[in-house]
Amino acid sequence: MKLLILVGLCLAVLLTWRACSGGDAAPDGSGGGWGGERPPTPVRVALAERGPLEVELKALGTVTPLRTVTVRSRVEGELLRVAFDEGQRVRAGELLAQIDPASFKIQLAHAIGQQKQNLAELENTRIQLQRYRDLAGGNYVSAQDVANLQAQVRQFEGRRESDQAAVDEARLQLEYTRIVAPIDGRVGLRSVDVGNLVRSGDADGIVTITQTRPISVVFALPETVVAAVAAAVQRGGKAALAVQAWDRDERQLLATGTLSSLDNRIDTQTGTLRLRALFDNADDALFPNQSVNVRLRLGSEEVIAIPDAAVQFGSQGNYVYVIGEDDTASVRQVQLGAGHGDRVAVAAGLEAGERVVLEGLDRLYEGSKVEVVAAAGNADADADDEADDEAGPAARR
Repeated sequence: MKLLILVGLCLAVLLTWRACSGGDAAPDGSGGGWGGERPPTPVRVALAERGPLEVELKALGTVTPLRTVTVRSRVEGELLRVAFDEGQRVRAGELLAQIDPASFKIQLAHAIGQQKQNLAELENTRIQLQRYRDLAGGNYVSAQDVANLQAQVRQFEGRRESDQAAVDEARLQLEYTRIVAPIDGRVGLRSVDVGNLVRSGDADGIVTITQTRPISVVFALPETVVAAVAAAVQRGGKAALAVQAWDRDERQLLATGTLSSLDNRIDTQTGTLRLRALFDNADDALFPNQSVNVRLRLGSEEVIAIPDAAVQFGSQGNYVYVIGEDDTASVRQVQLGAGHGDRVAVAAGLEAGERVVLEGLDRLYEGSKVEVVAAAGNADADADDEADDEAGPAARR
């Protein structure tokens, strides 16, 4: 037992000595032993270049109909007929549904009959008034009798106006039994079936019509680019600014339209400005409430641009690794502008000609030494770098 304890102590001392002396150090001294220096990190860099860049702002948008109407009955009655198919396109004024008109026809007939009765009484009173006026000239009737008849004529004339209003109202109620489309658009799913009693206060109505041609996309941009958008609008007008709607994965272009309007205030909670773009949508590629990726093109500007693969995102904002003349990496906070394709404008933080790191970012830290393997676009890059170039920015990321 004592022998085993002694052997264990010897092994512990031996391991401690090897650890303190650097263990299995590399022959060139670059291993993990004390005094060993970390080798330079191989990186691939690109230059920050000043030049024209097609300014393109990206945002998330929601397809929003210009008009959406819930079709409700204006009168109460039994639903006799539904004249549309779910999902059908309809024109304004086209018949959608029919309410039982029987009771409304009776009301109209009653109003017309009452009107005719009162008109007959009015005519009879006018004739009688004319006779009294003739008799009053010979003092056969009193002036009071003539005045009474005049007042009665005016009363019947007022009743005539009321009767006409009652007839118009009854006729209007009868017309309301024919429910027609108020706008052009596409109808949704039917909310009520034939045979049900419908009322004007029904929350769901009969069906909803959504205008899809044209249709709009509402999106928001940060307040930092509002000045650039306003300047572009002043240069060529809103209709001159092209807007593209892409699918969620930004692989398929759905539609191309133009900028329609800007909101009149910035949202203080999000720091963004809402904008609306208008699309013809003749092929119905855009669907109401669909989420799309929006690209707003403002035209070409002279900017400092770098590949977007060089931009990193941290808790303090966007930053890049800049390589100095002594091949030392340093973290640089940058303020980004608009982008186009795989390049993005740098509004502040970089100067033209500075080198930024594209690859090898995961091994870098402030002050680390680097070895530049190849610059972007260098004809002397090796075969692997050329393959990466052909794969594009997505492959590098």
